[in-house]
Amino acid sequence: MVVIVGERINSTRKDVLMAIKERDGSFIMDEARRQREAGADYIDCNAAAVGMSEEPEALAWVVELVQEATGAPCAIDSPNPEAIRRALEVHSGQAMVNSITAERSRFELLIPLILEHKAKVIALCIDESGMPSGLEDRLEKGRRITDMLLDAGIPPSDIYIDPLVFPISINQENGISFLKALAKLKELYPDANTIGGISNVSFGLPARRVLNRAFVVLAIGMGIDALILDPTDGELMSLIFATEALLGRDEFCMGYISAAREGRIRI
Repeated sequence: MVVIVGERINSTRKDVLMAIKERDGSFIMDEARRQREAGADYIDCNAAAVGMSEEPEALAWVVELVQEATGAPCAIDSPNPEAIRRALEVHSGQAMVNSITAERSRFELLIPLILEHKAKVIALCIDESGMPSGLEDRLEKGRRITDMLLDAGIPPSDIYIDPLVFPISINQENGISFLKALAKLKELYPDANTIGGISNVSFGLPARRVLNRAFVVLAIGMGIDALILDPTDGELMSLIFATEALLGRDEFCMGYISAAREGRIRI
């Protein structure tokens, strides 16, 4: 079954940022529980908007609360290596680091932490030249960061390659470029995983959830291994269960049947 990373505890959301600043632990724990109960395997934890100097302590606080509330592993989401270090130190079990790039300075700071804590890692298709543009650039950058991680000793099963989802409102080819890139990268690295932030595709457009739900079906059809999304969207989660069953990725359809019995399939 596809791995679900719950995206809701992100400090770019005003209510989450306020909760972090005010140390409203009940809000953070409630958000974590809701996502876990809705089917999240990992809870993404992001506190970057509080500022670089305050982020390490804030992110560690969020991670501790999330694990206390759910027992689930966290995707530790930060551009700040010191914040990632602090969060990994308090994390119980195998965390996921969100994220690393092929930018040499960032790579060299993060790789010792990832190795020390035996963390899984999201590998963004970004290097010193910046974000990818189009299919071939995604593939080139994806090969580079994946090979760097493998050479550093990260097991392929702990690598989650992210070809990066960009809004189709900016370029109508962004969705298909992502889908083609993830299919090709899975072919090149069959023992590694692919991942993507689904909601990015709909940014700037009306009725965003409709686009997100359609994009999830397409991504699973292309073989994606993990999804960063809002698991509290019941219709979206229903489509994930249905798509997995229809594609033969759900043995004896037990995931779908269990979800239906639990009232998690929206009709």
